[in-house]
Amino acid sequence: MKAGFVSIFGRPNAGKSTLLNALMGEKLAIVSPKVQTTRHRIKGILTEPDYQIIFSDTPGIIEPKYKLQEKMMMAVKQALEDTDVALLLVDINENHDEVNGIFEALRLKVPAIIVVNKLDEASAAKKEEVFSFFGSKPYCKALIGISALKKTGLKELINAILQLLPESPPFFEGDELTDLPTRFFCAEMIREKIFYLYQEEIPYHTTVIVNEFKEKSSLVKIAADIIVNRESQKGILLGEGGKMIRQLGTEARKDIEQFLGQKVFLELFVKVRPKWRDNEFMLKEYGYH
Repeated sequence: MKAGFVSIFGRPNAGKSTLLNALMGEKLAIVSPKVQTTRHRIKGILTEPDYQIIFSDTPGIIEPKYKLQEKMMMAVKQALEDTDVALLLVDINENHDEVNGIFEALRLKVPAIIVVNKLDEASAAKKEEVFSFFGSKPYCKALIGISALKKTGLKELINAILQLLPESPPFFEGDELTDLPTRFFCAEMIREKIFYLYQEEIPYHTTVIVNEFKEKSSLVKIAADIIVNRESQKGILLGEGGKMIRQLGTEARKDIEQFLGQKVFLELFVKVRPKWRDNEFMLKEYGYH
């Protein structure tokens, strides 16, 4: 039996969350075309008869500009410390030198697998160039090409991970998929819809807290606060006559119902908390430890 922790690192939008969801066969991490959607470390537990891999999706690596981003980078540092194998995810279209600089700066103490994503978007010459560039790096123990979106190359990736994982009994019970509570995922699904429905900076100034999660006989009642920085952002979130918040509620409810496998009654409230992204106390209260 092999078991261990595998963290996924990379720049914003390299496809880390898409890869986690593809490996798990479940939607655990929210995905959007905008950068820096992931703020927390999200763990997915993949259990098979002869192995257990605990995957960790980490926020994209950036230079932090405010406290929330500092906490996101702390999550990356923490993932570095308690991992057995690192997956270094590269978008095949990214600038190799810049990505290499980030990977070198991680100063990994564990074996790394370079995972080249979005292979379906590249020519044979491009593939060869990227593979020979990263394959020659001292931190590269193995190199696998995949398409997280099309779910290709995943079997090879799992096999490469198993080569490097230690022998160990499982850390979690067989049917657990994650170590995070259900209400965390409900909040994340609401946040994902904010990324899709609102423009520019709004999603980055927003966080979601589920205050009520009650399972009744026929449905689950969920009440959530959407926290914003300014009154003007509250107006944008609500939309004219509350049109936008209704659309947000409807779309988020559908996803949550699919996730929970039962009917959901969802109530959303928008609250203004000035400068919450830079307030240590508020960040702790909102789950960014």
